[in-house]
Amino acid sequence: MNSPSFISYFLAFFVSMLPVAELRGGLPLAISLGLSPLEAYIVSVMGNIVPVLPLLVGLDYFSKIARKYNWSGKILNALERRVQTKQKIVYKYGVLGIIILVAIPLPVTGAWTGSLVSFLLSIPLRYSFPAISAGVFIAGVIVLFVTLGIFSIGRVVVGM
Repeated sequence: MNSPSFISYFLAFFVSMLPVAELRGGLPLAISLGLSPLEAYIVSVMGNIVPVLPLLVGLDYFSKIARKYNWSGKILNALERRVQTKQKIVYKYGVLGIIILVAIPLPVTGAWTGSLVSFLLSIPLRYSFPAISAGVFIAGVIVLFVTLGIFSIGRVVVGM
C-alpha cells in the first residue's frame, strides 16, 4: 500500500477545520485516504482545534460589528437568548459542561458550537479553550473507534 500524500493530510486537516464536518468528517476521511489511525487522529484533532482560538477571540470583535446593524444584531440577540436558556446546565457543570458538549460527536455539537456557547456565556478564554480542546480529544477517540468499527464491518460484509 502506498503511503498517504501531503494532499491526504491536508484534506483531512482542512475538513476537520470546517464548521459542519469538523472531526466527524475529517477523521473518517483521513482513514479512507490511507492515514494510519494514529495519524488520522492527530491530524484531525489538530485541524479541529486550530479554529477555536481565532473563534473565541474573533467572536467578540464580530459581535461588536454585528450589533451596529439591525438585522445581524437581532440574530445575535436571538442566539444569546437561546444559549442563555441552557446556561444553567453549563453553570451547573462548569467547564465539564463545555467538555461534554464538544465531546459528544453529534450534529450541532463540536468545537465550533463549544466556542459559540463559551463566547455567549462569557466563559473566559483561559477556561473555554482548554475545555473545548479536551472535548475535541475525547470526541476524536470516540470518532476513531466508531470509524474503525465501521470499516471493520465493511471489510467483513463487502470484502473491502
